[in-house]
Amino acid sequence: MKVLYLECNMGAAGDMLMGALSELVDQKAFVQKMNSLNIPGVEVKADESFKCGIKGTHMSVVINGEEEISDDLSHEHHHDHDHGHTHDHEHMHEHQHDHEEEHDHEHFHEHDHEHDHDHDHHHDHDHNHEHGHHHHTSLADVERIVNGFSVSDKVKKDVLAVYSLIAEAESNAHGRPVEEIHFHEVGSLDAITDVTGVCVLMEMIGADKVIASPVALGSGFVRCAHGVLPVPTPATAYILKGVPTYAGREKGELCTPTGAALLKYFVNSFETMPVMAVEKTGYGMGMKDFATANCVRAFVGETQGQSRIKELVCNLDDESPEAIGFAMDELFAAGALDVYITPVHMKKNRPGVVFTCMCREADADRMMELMFRHLTTLGIREYTCERHGMRRSETVLETSFGPVRLKRSEGFGTVREKLEYEDLAKIARETGRSIEDIRAAVTAECRKKGDL
Repeated sequence: MKVLYLECNMGAAGDMLMGALSELVDQKAFVQKMNSLNIPGVEVKADESFKCGIKGTHMSVVINGEEEISDDLSHEHHHDHDHGHTHDHEHMHEHQHDHEEEHDHEHFHEHDHEHDHDHDHHHDHDHNHEHGHHHHTSLADVERIVNGFSVSDKVKKDVLAVYSLIAEAESNAHGRPVEEIHFHEVGSLDAITDVTGVCVLMEMIGADKVIASPVALGSGFVRCAHGVLPVPTPATAYILKGVPTYAGREKGELCTPTGAALLKYFVNSFETMPVMAVEKTGYGMGMKDFATANCVRAFVGETQGQSRIKELVCNLDDESPEAIGFAMDELFAAGALDVYITPVHMKKNRPGVVFTCMCREADADRMMELMFRHLTTLGIREYTCERHGMRRSETVLETSFGPVRLKRSEGFGTVREKLEYEDLAKIARETGRSIEDIRAAVTAECRKKGDL
């Protein structure tokens, strides 16, 4: 299984994620792809960057010749990129810029802030910049822009889904309908580029599963046009509901709404790094310097089918066989990996069973709900297990008896092939022959043709 693991110990932002992922693919081809989208006034650059002596990529999104950067006054701010210009009108570059688009809406220039992370002063500015006027872009406008890109339908769908998460979060934060949420034009182009870039990279990488570490959010406060907000900002906090997060060591905003939305959309689970044979590692650098390296690290590699599952267990001594059978059917229908019973001798000399349901971590709550609904148990024990499985594939063999599926499993130095029982049974019933006769005949025919 091809797995992508994202290490978010210094938070996450769109440009940082894009930088890290770009190092896992042909970076030059990716940059050319992004610049071929012809986003008005936007140029994407992959700049070499060093944080705490570690080399990585800072992905610059330059708008009308200028990269928008943050003004973080909570610590000395060094930009180690060759483009090194600064602006009197500091905007944000996603983790350092994306609030320009994610919090500018409904004519609130919310987060047209100077990105003061626990700052002792800030720069007020009126946003009248020579490089463009500040129009307001709705979610429908974003959809129109994205649909004009020469990218796959999947990438378009992913970009718009991420933007919908951001708009929903802003709607919740400001008590306005999603339809009234507007993004600042320049900030939107900047963030549209970041989001589209990450979505393109995800498609290029083609991971079967995406896992991320718990996410560092930062701490302190951030100054916005309408006052001071706590970190994480309301939009980030809303998006990351249910995701394991923590403050981290550094003051300031480490995870932005755009970064949060990208993680929430793409990541299948948030946990420690699994056992995997790493093929490539990528470092995506932020603009700010901290005592800790300000980067997102990405690993891509293969696992031997390892995954975490939940084992849900209860003891039953007063349940009818019919009720147990019905509960098993309901759990299988809801996606349980396996359900089984084990006979035991219980207290008061009663014969009973241990009822076990094995399921994916994400399905555990639903499975427990069904177990409590359909069984008489008053309590369920929950165990987290590491499951190691073989890689599985399926092909269809064309035979004189009709199509027969061949299941193949491989891993840990072992390869197994097995003809699908249901297909063999169907042929046996239709021909009046035994299933073993059909198995032997199909096997011989397929070996003769070289299919086995």
